[in-house]
Amino acid sequence: MKRKIVAHKVADQLFTAELAIDRALSETARLTSLLSDARVEAGLSAVVGQSVMDRTCASIVMLANGRRELVEAHDALAVVKDQIGLRTVAIGGMEKPDSNIPRPEGQIRRVV
Repeated sequence: MKRKIVAHKVADQLFTAELAIDRALSETARLTSLLSDARVEAGLSAVVGQSVMDRTCASIVMLANGRRELVEAHDALAVVKDQIGLRTVAIGGMEKPDSNIPRPEGQIRRVV
């Protein structure tokens, strides 16, 4: 019974972390969009603030990579759950695709 309680605590924290990274991605995307809109509205050259845009875009890529790692940790926890004899404990609750989403190939590049 104790393992089941602990598994639910871990699952709750995993969902909190997944939600937090999704929110961070969303807010960073909003910031990036606002930077573009603000530049245009202020009538500034695209050169102005380019380094800021580079950094916010890099942040989005890093957050997306972190999200991917959390998704993989989620999958790994499912294996651990089985290893410790908790096959019947659901660690999820949201709809999931039948197969894992593949890693992007050449679509995202790291900006330094």
